[in-house]
Amino acid sequence: MDIFTQAEILLRDTQYETWTWTGSAGQATCFENAALMGFVHVFDSADALLGTWKENQRIALARHAASLRRAGAKAWNVYSVFLTPDQDARRGREIERIEEDFSLTRKIARASITTPDDVEKALLPLLSIRSKPLLGASNFETRLRTRLKDIPPDAVTAFLSETTPAEIARILGATS
Repeated sequence: MDIFTQAEILLRDTQYETWTWTGSAGQATCFENAALMGFVHVFDSADALLGTWKENQRIALARHAASLRRAGAKAWNVYSVFLTPDQDARRGREIERIEEDFSLTRKIARASITTPDDVEKALLPLLSIRSKPLLGASNFETRLRTRLKDIPPDAVTAFLSETTPAEIARILGATS
């Protein structure tokens, strides 16, 4: 799986503008929306991430310094994202501790990124809140009648059938 591509797809799907930038430290996916901006860096190994994340952050910020100065309040919401597919659990904990470094940018750092779901979980702090509806076999009419228990049953039946709005209003008026 190409982590850069998956991150870019996810960010675009959530209304970020994205572009690829290749600097002296390698490739980065840049992203920006009305509220924040940042850079996604992908490393082949946990050792490479741990050894070069500070330099990658410094280079990205230096390259984009003019844009950051013009960003106003958004410049307080700059993220550096560091990801690797490496699955070394011990190194993974070290990588996650990068997020405790509050210098220069906010940080997201994760190891064991091997699926699109892993990318999504890593980038959750950047994504708008979403809830997954629980869809299953259920009787819509029964659920609606349960919720409308304070409305006369005749009016609910009329509402659920082909009855005109005027007739439903008459039924509601007659029972109130």
